[in-house]
This record gives sequence, structure tokens and C-alpha cells, in this order.
Amino acid sequence: MNRTAALVPVLVALLIPTGVVAQLGTIDFPNSGAAAAQPHFQRGVLLLHSFEYEDAAAAFREAQRVDPSFALAYWGEAMTYNHPIWMEQDTDAARAALARLAPSPEARQKKTGTAREREWIAAIDVLYGEGSKQERDFRYADAMRRMHDANPGDHEAATFYALALLGTTHEGRDFATYMRAAAIASPVFQANPDHPGAAHYLIHSFDDPIHAPLGLPAARAYSAIAPAAAHAQHMTSHIFVAMGMWEDVVRANERARDVQDARNAKLGRPANVCGHYTSWLQYGYLQQGRTTAAASMMDACHARVTSGKANAGEISYFADMRARQVLDTHDWASVGRWAADVPATSRARGTYDFLTAYAALQLGEAEKARAVAAKLEAAPAPHDAILGMQLRGLLLARDGKTDDAVALLHQAADAEAALPYEFGPPAIVKPSHELLGETLLAAGRAEAARDAFRVALSRTPLRADALEGARAAATRLGDTAAARELAEQLSAIRSHAHR
Repeated sequence: MNRTAALVPVLVALLIPTGVVAQLGTIDFPNSGAAAAQPHFQRGVLLLHSFEYEDAAAAFREAQRVDPSFALAYWGEAMTYNHPIWMEQDTDAARAALARLAPSPEARQKKTGTAREREWIAAIDVLYGEGSKQERDFRYADAMRRMHDANPGDHEAATFYALALLGTTHEGRDFATYMRAAAIASPVFQANPDHPGAAHYLIHSFDDPIHAPLGLPAARAYSAIAPAAAHAQHMTSHIFVAMGMWEDVVRANERARDVQDARNAKLGRPANVCGHYTSWLQYGYLQQGRTTAAASMMDACHARVTSGKANAGEISYFADMRARQVLDTHDWASVGRWAADVPATSRARGTYDFLTAYAALQLGEAEKARAVAAKLEAAPAPHDAILGMQLRGLLLARDGKTDDAVALLHQAADAEAALPYEFGPPAIVKPSHELLGETLLAAGRAEAARDAFRVALSRTPLRADALEGARAAATRLGDTAAARELAEQLSAIRSHAHR
């Protein structure tokens, strides 16, 4: 068959359940697939850039149906089974997709239409080839580097290379690697401000409190680039959380929730009430002081978990949401309102038990916290161990052993600071520097407390409890100007509390 390459940018639209036609972005991906398969392929790539993996796979499979010999359609489906940012990969599913094109890398090369396409197929055969995932991730990133170096004007080679680099940070955020990825994606975003992958990967590269201002232009653009993609709506809030822009966090995740729930309804699936977008939305509400809205979300998530229908991911989000609801409202007595049977094997169990013990301690029931503290502190997971140290530090403070308490909470804060930075709401649900500041303040050590709160705010910008702690420390130190400024910041954040 004589094929004509798609040589012009393709603007792809998606009809979402509300009936509104929404764009997914603009790309230029020349290939030798049949003309009738192009809309499906281009839509698949755009969805792939926005991590809408299930819908992307369906689009690529439709391209395969229209043109069974379309090699890049099989490449696209295989790409949907690799989730580099999350360090997830369904290797078997990807290899099966590639095998439907041809049974071996050599045979796939022979069935690929152009020299350029053979490079794409060769690269993905590296990604799903021999060796451990970590080894393959690095070899794949190197293959994408060679493609990018040989074709510097190819925006798809550049963006997928940037993503491949981000997928090599197996031990957590490596700022040097993240900046390399940003340097690759940035020229694409400048040349094509409607490219979903360029905007998306820039946000991932910059979503920490130090670099977040550099990602703000991409964050401002991405939701408009791909309003049909729920992940694109949410993704902007990675920058907003890192900058304490709570109104933007809320708007982004309300949109993400609504787009996702509309899709779920169309597919006959339940609304996502214990998920990534809802968890971030609840956190935004809590920072704004919108405790009633947050509690309503907590009730819906609790109902899902206690129905027995929740999966492991939903249970994990439930534990985080429950902890933040109680910790950030200081409504310790409400902890029983959202009790649930979290399996002992769940990775969420540590956070669940920590919150139960923390609330008991605040209500004067110290003995309930001691056993949990010892169990968590001995846990192999670093996050759980830090939570255990926090509980023991509070128990020491309660017992009047202030110096020992402060020393242990300093240790917890150092341990948390040594962890790779994780984007989003604090992974340690009660940030250790914030807790240290509160303990120092209660002990009458306002100067040291102020220092602790400064560090806390550098790690979690404009977080309400850290702002309040810093304001209280400044007040005790007689620094009225600083106290006034902090109070004004908190008042501005809480201006929506009664909405």
C-alpha cells in the first residue's frame, strides 16, 4: 500500500460526556500509517502525553484495527504500559502488544515503514528488552538521547526523551536529572506552546518549592492545552501546591475531579471519591479553612472504604485524607467518625494508626499512643519510622522530658529532610519541622520555634499550620511586623473559609 506521511501538525479534539468539544493539544508526528488511522494515532499520542493511559491504549488499538500494519500504533499501545513518573511498568502487556506487530525485534524492524519509525521501534524494544527494569530504563533513556541528538528538531523525540530521563530517578527526585529533563522540554514548549507533553514534563521537572516558579508558565498553560484530560487539569496543581497557591490548587482539582467523574459516569463506573485528585482537592480545602467541604469529601471516601468495595489505592488515599482532615482541623474527637478496617498489610496502615494515636494523645489518652509509637518507629518503611519518632517525641514532651523530646523531633525532622522530595501534599502527614516548631513553642522556646517554622514553610510554602505557628512565635518574640505579615498571609488564605 502506498502511504502518505502525516506531515502537518494535527489538532485533535475529544467529545467529552458533557458534549463540549475540548482540545488535547497539538503535535507534529510524521509517520507512514494509513490516512484513516491518523486521527486515532494522533489522539493516542496526545492522551499518552497527558498520562490518560487507558484511553490512549484504546485509541492506539483503534489505529491498529484500521491499519493492522501500522507499526507505530503498536509502539503507542506498548508505551501506555510504562508509567515512568510512578515507576510502574506492565512489561508483559507491552511485550504482548509489540508481539502482535511481529514476534521479535528483528521481525518488527522489517515490518516498520520508514527509517525514522525503525528508530522508535528499536527504542521501545530496548525499554521492554532484557534486564531489570532499572537497567532497561537507563538504556531506553540513552536510546532516546541518541534519537534526540540525531533529530534535534523532532519535538516528539525531545519530549519522550525528557520523560525517559525523569523515569531514571529510581531513588527519588534527583534535581540534576530533573533539570536536564526541563532543558530538553523547554525549547519544545517555546516552539509549540500547545504541546501537552512539553508543558506536562516541565511541570514534573519543576514541582518542588525551590524550582516551582520556573514551572508556573507551563502550569498556567497546561489546563487550557488539554481540558479534556483530567490529569492535565490536576497536573497544574503540582506547581500550585509547591507555591502555596491554594485557590489555584482547588480550582485545578475541582476541574480534574469533574472531568474524571464525567468519564467514569459514561463508562458506568462510580465517582472517584478516594483518589489522587480528590485527595489534593481536600488538602486545598483544608488549607483554605473550608472544613465543611473537606469533611463532606471525607464522608464520601469513608463510605466507599467501609462499603468493602475500595481497592488498595483508594484505601491508601483514605488514610491520608483522614489524617489531614483531623490534623489540619485539630478536631481530635472526630477521629472516630472516620474509623475503618484498614488491613494490616496495607501500606496505609502506618498513617492510619499514627493518626489514631496522635489524636488519642491530644485527648490525654497517652497510653493508646505508646504501643503505636514503638511499632511505627521499628517499621522498615522510612515514612512510618518518622511517624513513630514523632509520636515518641510528643510522649516525651508530655512526660516533661522536653530536651529529650526536642532532640528526637530534631532527629525526625532531619530524617524527613533526608528523604527524596515528594511532590504534592506532605508525604509525612504532619510535617516534622512544623511539629518541632509547635513543641518548641509549647516549651517556651520561641526563638528556636521560629527557626523551625521557617524551615517548615520553606518545605511546605504557605501551609496554614506552619504560618500560624510562625505568627505565634513572632508574637512571643515581640516582632510585631513579622507577626502582622504572617497574620495577613493566613487571613488571605482563609478568606474563602465560609464558602
